[in-house]
Amino acid sequence: MTDRIYSTDSYLTRFTARVLERLTWNGHPAVILDRTAFYPTSGGQPSDRGWLGGTPVIGAEIREPDGAIVHILEADLPGDEVTGEIDWPRRFDHMQQHTGQHLLSAACEQLLDAETVSFHLGAEVSTIDLNVPRLAREALEEVEERVNQVIWEDRPVRAYFVRPEEVAALPLRRPPPVEGPIRLVEVAGDEGSRPFDLNPCGGTHVARTGEIGLLKVLRLDYRGQETRVEFVCGGRALRDYRRKNDVLQNLAALLTVGYWELPEAVGRLQDEVKGVRREARSLRERLVEAEAARLVGTAVAVGPLQVARAVEENWDPADLRALAQNVASHPGTIALVASIGEERVHLCVACAEGVPADATALLRAVAERLGGKGGGQARFAQGSAPAAPRQRVEEALEEEVRRLTEGVQ
Repeated sequence: MTDRIYSTDSYLTRFTARVLERLTWNGHPAVILDRTAFYPTSGGQPSDRGWLGGTPVIGAEIREPDGAIVHILEADLPGDEVTGEIDWPRRFDHMQQHTGQHLLSAACEQLLDAETVSFHLGAEVSTIDLNVPRLAREALEEVEERVNQVIWEDRPVRAYFVRPEEVAALPLRRPPPVEGPIRLVEVAGDEGSRPFDLNPCGGTHVARTGEIGLLKVLRLDYRGQETRVEFVCGGRALRDYRRKNDVLQNLAALLTVGYWELPEAVGRLQDEVKGVRREARSLRERLVEAEAARLVGTAVAVGPLQVARAVEENWDPADLRALAQNVASHPGTIALVASIGEERVHLCVACAEGVPADATALLRAVAERLGGKGGGQARFAQGSAPAAPRQRVEEALEEEVRRLTEGVQ
C-alpha cells in the first residue's frame, strides 16, 4: 500500500519515492510508488498534477481492488528512484474550493436543514447538490454571509485519523463511507462550542479558513427533488469578480452611464428594441405586399394562368413564404420565388385555389435543378438548395415556366 503523504500534509509539494510497479493506464505509461504526495481523483475532487523526475504527471487514479495510487504519465519514467513535485497552484486552488465546500455544506445544514448529497470540484466552478427541491436565492445569501464570516475569522482546520470505535461519539455531519481508521476534517467552532464542521474526508484542505479568502454562490439550479448550488472560492472568486466587473464597466462605457445605472439603461434599450421590431415588422409586411403587387403585374400568362417568378437577395424564409402566399392570393396565379443567401437558396411555390397545378411537384422540379430538395402540399411547398449564382437560380425558375407553358400547349 502506497504511503499517502497528502493525508497528513497538504502543503508538502516535493518528495522522494521508489517505483514499485510500471504499467499502462488508458494508453498512457504509469507507475505505482511506495509513497506519494499526489492526491488521486476521489470524493468529487480531481487529482493533482505535477512531475516525477521531470516527467509530467497528467493525473492520478485509485486502482481497484488493492487501492494502489496509479500515477499517469505523459511519457515513460526513467529510473526507479524519483523526486516528485506537485503543481502547487492547482493543489492550492483545490484546497480552497474543497474547504469552502465543507463550510458551505455545514452552513446549509445548520441554517436551512439541507444536507449535501454530492459534491463536484470542476475546473472553473464547483457544485453541491442539496436534498431539497427548491431554495430561495435569499436563503442562500444568509448561508453565504455565515460562511464568509467563518472564513474571515481565520479558524483552524485540522485533519486527523480516529479509530472506528470512536466515530459514534463524534458530531459528524455524515457517517464515514469506509471502514478502518477514519480521516476527519474539522473546522473549529466558536470558543468552547462544538466544531463548525466535522466530516469524514480524504481530500486536501487549507490549514486555516482565512486561506479560502472568499466564497461566492453563483447560481442555483433546480433539479427535481434536489437543488444544485454553484460556487467559487479564493482565486476563482477573484477571477469571477474581475471578469464580471470588466463586463459591467465595458457595458457602462458603451451606454455612457455609470454601472449602477445599467438596469435602467438596459430597460430603455429593451423598450426601444421592441419599438424597432414592431416598425421593422410593419415595414416588412408593406415590402412583401408591394413586391407581391409588382410580381402579379409582371406575371407571365400561361394559358388561363398567371405565373409570377422572382429571385430576391437575403430574404428571411418567413418573408419569402409570405410573398409567395400573397401572390397566390390572386385568382389563377402561381408564385415561383427564391431568395439567395450566403449558404443556401430558399425556394417557395404557391398556387392559388383552384389552379390545376401541384405546388410540391413544381417545387421539387426547381429544387432538383439546383441540387436541393423540399416538399409541402398541393397549394404550398418550400425547400432549399446549396448557394448558387443568381443567373443559375433565375434559369431554374425560367425552365419551370417553360415546362408549364409546354404543358398547356
